[in-house]
Amino acid sequence: MGLKTHDFYYELPEELIAQTPVEPRDHSRLLVYDRQKDTTEDRHFYDITDYLKPGDLLVINNTRVIPARIYGHIEEHEGALEMLLLKRIDYTHWETIMKPARKARMGSKICISDEIYATVTGIGEYGARTIEFHFDGVFEDILDRIGNMPLPPYIKEKLEDKERYQTVYSKIEGSAAAPTAGLHFTPELMDKIRGMGIDFATVLLHIGLGTFRPVKEENILDHEMHTEYYEIDEENADKINAAIREGRRVICVGTTSVRTLETVADENGYVKATTGNTNIFIYPGYKFKCVKALITNFHLPESTLIMLVSAFVGTEKTLEIYKHAVDEKYRFFSFGDSSFFI
Repeated sequence: MGLKTHDFYYELPEELIAQTPVEPRDHSRLLVYDRQKDTTEDRHFYDITDYLKPGDLLVINNTRVIPARIYGHIEEHEGALEMLLLKRIDYTHWETIMKPARKARMGSKICISDEIYATVTGIGEYGARTIEFHFDGVFEDILDRIGNMPLPPYIKEKLEDKERYQTVYSKIEGSAAAPTAGLHFTPELMDKIRGMGIDFATVLLHIGLGTFRPVKEENILDHEMHTEYYEIDEENADKINAAIREGRRVICVGTTSVRTLETVADENGYVKATTGNTNIFIYPGYKFKCVKALITNFHLPESTLIMLVSAFVGTEKTLEIYKHAVDEKYRFFSFGDSSFFI
């Protein structure tokens, strides 16, 4: 029969979709599930230190969100066109999603502002378009002026502080979405964790279409994951490998960190310093090579992300945990609460 998309569905009242971030960041709620004990606890994120121990290694993704949402219109057509920049191909070409996409045909000119326009150079499924930008000057400077923060469509409230959709350790620009599991950390909490004899390792994965594209197929094995760019440098690969060699826990902060490590890990869990593009799709039945614990938010029904969590915890247990979170009125999705699967 295979794995069906609907196997990963759960009921979520709309009022539980978080519209604004919690202040301070680490005062969000934290659901802790211990697989070995089969216990669930309801805490706050600042309590995560109660579940960490000296020698643990937390792996974080230091990608930074760009102002990737751009508005324009097709030349000689009325009506606004929304573009979401997903992945940079070269200095002027980008993979995008457009709404509405039907008018954006090959060669169409997209008027954006007096200083920049784009042309459609490729057409994909589900509104995907490859575009080439035409401009004078520095693209990043222009993007800062014309772009908007790419909040997910289920967030209707205006974000007052753009930095609240960045992690406090964000560094390298290139993502179309935040690695939201990291939004709960504060500099003070990270210092406290380091003071416990716990280190952080940094990887990079620029979040793009692989995260955004919904699962439309009935059988999840028919779903195609698009590629996303990743990097691991030598210093951080050495940290991860030392933890594995010494039997210490590798704890991933977010599904993007999981996907990066599991892409490059060998059968013993060791990683290497490398760069590349990953389209890894993790679903139940997957054997994790490197990751021993996971910090993550609560994900959309029938998404590839809840499938990854189900691979880690088990589908039945994941849906049981999510039902508990709904019953306890946790806040869901990007600005929502957190979970820690030990």
